[in-house]
Amino acid sequence: MIFEISAYLLTGAVAGLASGLLGIGGGLLIVPVLTTVFVMALDTPHAVHMAIGTSLATIIITSFSSARAHHKHNAVRWDAFRLLIGGIMIGGFIGGWSSQFIASGVLAKIFGILEVLIAIKMLTNINPAAHRTLPGPLGNSLAGGAIGGFSSLVGIGGGTLTTPYLLWHNISMHQAIATSTAVSVPVAIAGTTGYVFAGLHLTNLPDYSTGYIYWPALIGIVTASYFMAPIGAKLAHQLPVKTLKRIFAVFLIILAIKMLFFTRLH
Repeated sequence: MIFEISAYLLTGAVAGLASGLLGIGGGLLIVPVLTTVFVMALDTPHAVHMAIGTSLATIIITSFSSARAHHKHNAVRWDAFRLLIGGIMIGGFIGGWSSQFIASGVLAKIFGILEVLIAIKMLTNINPAAHRTLPGPLGNSLAGGAIGGFSSLVGIGGGTLTTPYLLWHNISMHQAIATSTAVSVPVAIAGTTGYVFAGLHLTNLPDYSTGYIYWPALIGIVTASYFMAPIGAKLAHQLPVKTLKRIFAVFLIILAIKMLFFTRLH
């Protein structure tokens, strides 16, 4: 238990620091680390599903805190948020709930591939060209469904996909990032609910679990990240963020390799 608590607090601290410093979603770090900890400490065959479900639950708290801060600076485009939220909620729940039909090894590989792609984007700093306006309610509902479904399936919140989507539709970088943090809240709520229902029927989950959500990890990570995120945000104005982002991207690739070869290592 001491190993577990230490791992959760350290993971939360690093994830919170990276989130505040680099604007990176904590799920990219939390999911690979929790997968390893759960395999070692809990000896459960559901390590990947529990890591993703628990990661989504932590994002509810951290994204709400970030969105509130962005709202105080009037940076959130609530009009875009309202257009996306219907599809986000439906897609988010379906993504989390449908995870029960995907084998752990396959889910790990999907996450690993996504993490490599995100790391490449961080290294190259490529952003989509803005050349169109936001579509109507139907188009945004479909986009929200896709964003919510995939984001909840792999436990990353919605920012990774929502930010480039908004940039593509002529919304400024500052507003896109701020709106993405707000979008991440319903993604995480819907996805967490889906992962809870997906695992409720299982009888071989560890103690202190609700579906695929593992409460000790959730509490430890949220506690540490809550205090570290503001420190990271403050350091962002003092440290070479571009250089640190490239270093972190390399670290993500290492974590991605771990997830890609999950079935071979365990």
